[in-house]
Amino acid sequence: MKLSLCIPAYNEEKNIHYPLDSAYDLADEVIIIDAGSTDKTSEIAQSYGCKIKIFRTDNPRNFLINKQRAIEKAKGEWILQLDADEALSEELKKEIIELINSQSGKEKTNNHTSQQFKDKEVVAYWIPRKNFFLNRFLMKGGVYPDYVLRLYKKENVFFDLKDLHENVKIKPDKKNQNPKTGYLKNPILHFADPDFSRYLLRWDRYTTFDAQELFQKYQGKSKGKNFLLFCQYFFIKPIVWFIKVYFRHKGLIDGFPGFVFALFSSIRFWVIYIKWWQIKNHQKSKL
Repeated sequence: MKLSLCIPAYNEEKNIHYPLDSAYDLADEVIIIDAGSTDKTSEIAQSYGCKIKIFRTDNPRNFLINKQRAIEKAKGEWILQLDADEALSEELKKEIIELINSQSGKEKTNNHTSQQFKDKEVVAYWIPRKNFFLNRFLMKGGVYPDYVLRLYKKENVFFDLKDLHENVKIKPDKKNQNPKTGYLKNPILHFADPDFSRYLLRWDRYTTFDAQELFQKYQGKSKGKNFLLFCQYFFIKPIVWFIKVYFRHKGLIDGFPGFVFALFSSIRFWVIYIKWWQIKNHQKSKL
């Protein structure tokens, strides 16, 4: 088995078609880790055919746990990991086919493009990602190319599970003590936020996780440290982040969606601080 498509999912009946439509025929198997969906996610996925293997589990606070579970269930030499709201562009699909054929020795001898896949020490590939926000793919504001490590050899990767935003970690194996990463040219299409309501749901989840991480980091710190944290999260970080995203990285070129993205990615620091403050006071009340 050469390639496993791995998808973590939770109540994704409206989106699960994105990875399956674009990559089902590419994979030898499709591993779906269903985190207790209450909608028709599993039924829709199962309708695609016999390659689908669904494993039902819990819905952990850090959803990367289910990505790690997918890696452990997969049997392919290579793993292509997609979120339930992501699709392969047609150009990326062709590029992955070329990579797999190259690794299998099926490429044409006069195909110069496939030479980039000859290095056996390369065990994982960074893929650019286009993120859809409101009515367009954002191309500025530091959002693109948004490289993610999504195509890799199973035996060479694992999730550290320390950070919600982390990519997989690379490790050596018996045959390859010096594993390397490479880059693909064509993008994953990420349909994360086609409307503002979905964006706010994800925004709430991420800020909650970041607040909990902040609580762990600052637990037991002095009042002086806490005041400094207030200044950072209410004044310094939001202003610096907005200037960085909207002006330095030219988010203004993305029009109104670019402005909204810059604004809300900046004021998330307010929300993180407020949630951290609530967690801290809740812990105090229990003592």
